[in-house]
Amino acid sequence: MRSFALLFLVLTGSSFAQNAPYDFFPPAEAPYYRVRYEASTKPGELIYPVNYTVWIPPDVKALRGVIVHQHGCGEGSCKSGLTGAFDLHWQALAKKHGCALMGPSYEQPDKAECQMWCDPRNGSDAAFQKALVDLGAKSGHPELATVPWALWGHSGGGHWAGGMTLLHPDRVAAAVLRSGVPLLTENPARPTIKSYMLPDAVSTVPIMCNLGTKEGVTVKEGRFAGAWAANEAFFTAVRGKGGLIGVSVDPFTSHECGNQRYFTILWLDACLTARLPEKSGGALNPMPTDGAWLAPMLGTEAVPAAKFAGEKDKAFWLPNASVAKAWMQYVKDTEIPDTTPPPAPTNVVVNGNELTWKAEADLESGIAHFIIERDGKQIGTVPEQAKNPFGRPIFQGLQYSDTPTNPLVEMRFTDKEATAGEKHAYRVIAVNTTGLKSK
Repeated sequence: MRSFALLFLVLTGSSFAQNAPYDFFPPAEAPYYRVRYEASTKPGELIYPVNYTVWIPPDVKALRGVIVHQHGCGEGSCKSGLTGAFDLHWQALAKKHGCALMGPSYEQPDKAECQMWCDPRNGSDAAFQKALVDLGAKSGHPELATVPWALWGHSGGGHWAGGMTLLHPDRVAAAVLRSGVPLLTENPARPTIKSYMLPDAVSTVPIMCNLGTKEGVTVKEGRFAGAWAANEAFFTAVRGKGGLIGVSVDPFTSHECGNQRYFTILWLDACLTARLPEKSGGALNPMPTDGAWLAPMLGTEAVPAAKFAGEKDKAFWLPNASVAKAWMQYVKDTEIPDTTPPPAPTNVVVNGNELTWKAEADLESGIAHFIIERDGKQIGTVPEQAKNPFGRPIFQGLQYSDTPTNPLVEMRFTDKEATAGEKHAYRVIAVNTTGLKSK
């Protein structure tokens, strides 16, 4: 049935795209830009349609990099990619480093073969690089086509991000592989998944493998039980080459992303701080190793590399002390502490009894909700009840592949109890996911 579906797609080409259920898009108006490519019938090219949406920090003059947030396999995960570039928390990371934030959305039909996009050699590598050129032209940032990449991917997206790292180690500033890694040896049980060669240059790229404990670490049965074995094999091979690679195990989850973003964004922040060139167009800096920490495989305690007593070429690598301390908290209970309040909301506008505003997320802990005050008294919160089935409740909600819910939650509040004709003083306060309030 699956092979027939693939044959059907190849024969019909872009005709299926006209009926594809990927038509519920957040508007891509500046600072957002979008391109869409139809499916190709040419051998070696991408057989699925794909959308690429990018967010450009409004005040950036020249981009220093692009952060790619890659969804996983299956129609639901692919649809979730439509909001990836709109994630306020990931935007905070991108803005700090002068990077664009890209959210791809491959239009993979239900039960079709995921490898036809998550293996970049099947056309998604070329489509991605074409999108960088076209989005660079659309946004007025042609440097988007040549800047370094920071890659995050979930499940099949982890396979894609890892594959791109192996194919283009010179372009990748850092990579995070959540619950999916590229295969380095052929698996007769999965003949559609092709293995990769392991280039020497991959040892220069900081890589974090991230998965849930129920994916084969503590739970040895079930659909995702093989994830740990694949991660262990990939880690062992890369670390054996002297690679700067670590593993972070979520102590609560299976394949869902949980609270991984609170560690991942800190890890990427450290890597981008070290590796991105000061000015756009420069070469990637070597990742410093003199402040590295190490932890034993599947251990929970890390120490400075000089004090590590075990086999260093088999130990999880962490870039510095602050990341190591966050890692130890993450693998314990995911409750990484935060002592800095989030940025205060801006541009609060009152139109009748309706309030609107703008806000940026806290880099460390995102946004949980907003408090609305009238004349010094709290009258509501937005959202009224923050939800997230996979981790800490957050303002934008969270889908399976770590992207905001669709439609996007608006920064808007209606004061239904305000008295007509009376003047009121309103205040909007941001609250991050650790409970800290903005000014």
